Amino acid sequence: MLTKRLIAGIVIVLGALAWYAFRPERLFIDSPVNESLAAATPSAVAEPVTLAEGTFHGNAHETTGLATILSLPDGRRILRLTSFSTSNGPDVRVYLVAASDVTDDETVKTAGFVELGPMKGNKGDQNYEIPSSVDLASYRTVTIWCKRFSVNFGSAPLTAS
Repeated sequence: MLTKRLIAGIVIVLGALAWYAFRPERLFIDSPVNESLAAATPSAVAEPVTLAEGTFHGNAHETTGLATILSLPDGRRILRLTSFSTSNGPDVRVYLVAASDVTDDETVKTAGFVELGPMKGNKGDQNYEIPSSVDLASYRTVTIWCKRFSVNFGSAPLTAS
């Protein structure tokens, strides 16, 4: 009797750990966001200037939308994702990668990247601040990266404007 309880307890604990690691419900639940550009630009005195932009292509997951790097009137730079859509998942991040394009997982690991933060939502418009120390001539691709499983969901190679 004790053995059956012990096995049942182990199965429950392992099941809970597997659920936490994989978060399977996120495959079916979207997390929409609709952040306006005005949220990033407190002053409407001058218009933001487009520095670079690119269109997303899928890698491990279908990923679509437009990535635009904007210079704001106050000197800050932001990455703006518009009409964005990808799969949801655990621990998904937005990276700038030091490569002209990323079509695999290994390039992200070897080329170098700057993390802009956790993905705010897997669907919709959103903004990410780019640190002033980032050299945009080197970091030329936006990648949606699942940090937990080291998987590249999709990427947008950037072309300077």
